[in-house]
Amino acid sequence: MSRQYPIEKYRNIGIIAHIDAGKTTTSERVLFYTGISHKIGEVHEGAAIMDWMEQERERGITITSAATTCFWSPGDYLKKDKTNEHRINLIDTPGHIDFTAEVQRSLRVLDGAVVVFDGVAGVEAQSETVWRQADRYHVPRVCFINKLDRMGASFEKSLQSIWDKLTINAVAVQYPIGQEEDFSAIIDLMEMKAVKFEGEMGKDVIKFDIPESSLEEAKKWRHKMVEKIVAEDEALMERYLNGEEISVEDLRAALRKATISYKLIPVLIGTSLRNKGVQLVLDAVVYYLPSPVDVPAIKGVDPNDEEIKLERHPKDDEPFSALAFKIATDPFVGTLTYARAYSGHFNKGGYLLNTVSGERERIGRILRMHSNEREEVEEVYAGDIVAFVGLKNTTTGHTLCDEAGPIVLEKIVFPEPVISIQVEPKAKADQEKMGASLKKLQEEDPTFRMETNQESGEMVLSGMGELHLEIIVDRLKREFGVETNVGRPQVSYRETIERNADAECKYVKQTGGRGQYGHVKIKLEALERGKGFEFVNEIKGGSIPREYIPAIEKGIKEAMAKGVVAGYPLVDMKVILWDGSFHEVDSSEMAFKIAGSMALQDGAKKAGAHLLEPIMKLEVVVPPDFLGDVIGDVSARRGQIEETEDRPGVKVIYAKVPLSEMFSYTTSLRSLTQGRGTSSMEFDHYEKVPGNISQEIVEGKRK
Repeated sequence: MSRQYPIEKYRNIGIIAHIDAGKTTTSERVLFYTGISHKIGEVHEGAAIMDWMEQERERGITITSAATTCFWSPGDYLKKDKTNEHRINLIDTPGHIDFTAEVQRSLRVLDGAVVVFDGVAGVEAQSETVWRQADRYHVPRVCFINKLDRMGASFEKSLQSIWDKLTINAVAVQYPIGQEEDFSAIIDLMEMKAVKFEGEMGKDVIKFDIPESSLEEAKKWRHKMVEKIVAEDEALMERYLNGEEISVEDLRAALRKATISYKLIPVLIGTSLRNKGVQLVLDAVVYYLPSPVDVPAIKGVDPNDEEIKLERHPKDDEPFSALAFKIATDPFVGTLTYARAYSGHFNKGGYLLNTVSGERERIGRILRMHSNEREEVEEVYAGDIVAFVGLKNTTTGHTLCDEAGPIVLEKIVFPEPVISIQVEPKAKADQEKMGASLKKLQEEDPTFRMETNQESGEMVLSGMGELHLEIIVDRLKREFGVETNVGRPQVSYRETIERNADAECKYVKQTGGRGQYGHVKIKLEALERGKGFEFVNEIKGGSIPREYIPAIEKGIKEAMAKGVVAGYPLVDMKVILWDGSFHEVDSSEMAFKIAGSMALQDGAKKAGAHLLEPIMKLEVVVPPDFLGDVIGDVSARRGQIEETEDRPGVKVIYAKVPLSEMFSYTTSLRSLTQGRGTSSMEFDHYEKVPGNISQEIVEGKRK
């Protein structure tokens, strides 16, 4: 079999946004208009196709990113022209910050994104987060200002908030006719035509002349658009300045080039729930977002020598390479490993090498996913997003490739968990089952950790927020049938040092027969926040033999994991091993490991070890009458108000608050604002804990 669609006609895109901006509703419309589904599932009715987990349907939010494949010919709304059909692999991602890993891993394997904004709120806190994540992975994008039919919606204010908070390079390619409930049609500034959506679910796209009442405004906006586009292309600029009329094709080609190189970002408008504008978003995906050929080749390293840099191009004749970006447990077929193929092609039944685990994996079945429906395929080509069935040793971020052309593709780095809870099964008989079930959930979700507390023997689960852990416990019960008792949420504190210090430890033990001898001298240096741990070996002249160095590093790492203030992990420090001595007979790896561990503990105390706590970025939206009370409450929680802003009918408060003060905040906010306030928060950074509170934590008084 050969490739059905040329790779130039592929679009691998994600839909990303703040929670509740309308991502899933937009995805559902995409499936409907592309003919994948024959009826529209609504999020608010709990029937969205892309939200297929029970928890998603109940809560009306997206938790896991769902992948689907659909087809679209731009401008051909009757879908008659199959010759210009493009294959769109679409991933609908969660908006809630507790599931940030889902967004991150999706962006890592996508070539483009549609960023959805709420036309009333404009840019919200998590809009900024997903935007920064897209920046980090250099993902070209188009913006879609949704919900323009809602009361208080404003195209111009939303666009202004994109310019102010995200990028000055956003360029409007559409303009609305009417606002709020009078929003009736969209002006396409490229073709200078008005477009309305009629018939069943807005399926009939009708183009007509721009009404007189909107013509002046449309001309003004088109002028702005053309100026922005030609400014990115010298040849066009020259023609434009010479008074030449630039054709729609030339403008589109220039805008496509500028979008792919992040110089411009097209802005579209509509309302997904009222079926206006989604077909034009699909057109824009095909017109402006890149195919796998338009983005730089994927980079990697040689698994046998990380110094050797390698590249893979999206060509079928290159060695096969793919990145596993998500593991999901499917009740019908077992473990699914979602992967994005970057180069080459591969037929089922063969073997692939996992260059991270070093294992060979046999690929017996390959599925193309339509949300949680599936279609078996024989082979996979560069640019495809597929699911492999039943892989044993592959997890998120692993590379699968041709054994003849091994490569390790760049890994996906996930944030550290900030909150934990203790759980135990209600029935003692479920202990083993709980462990196995949690292991499965951990394979699926890289930001979820579990470990056993050595002292109490209890299982500790850590995650990105209260909702994240709530969903994990809920999935344990529903999917795996394990009922649990859950302890109160605990904050994941960290420890670090304040200043540099020297330390030395001579570990000598003489018992009958062979003794123990290890002697190390180390320097501790404080690193800036977020830098992690660095170990530097500066031993000269063999004062400690080379074979003992790894044991010293291991001892230091073990001591850091236990901490010295209150048992939390030590972070952000550099340890330099610069001298020591050994004994011909009595020295051993064990002796040096103990010496390294003791020297670290001693040094950390001298270096002013102290506690760090996670500080969260908080956004609260409240009616103006409650502003004072809510600000007072945030300040009482040791919060620092950064700014307040006005949106139609509400006030928005931005603040930084310690996580330890924020448990069950949503409940307090509801009672303070008669149920009318909403909030969202995400991890921002770690900061030193004030002395009096640190004392309470150390003494165990503070829960």
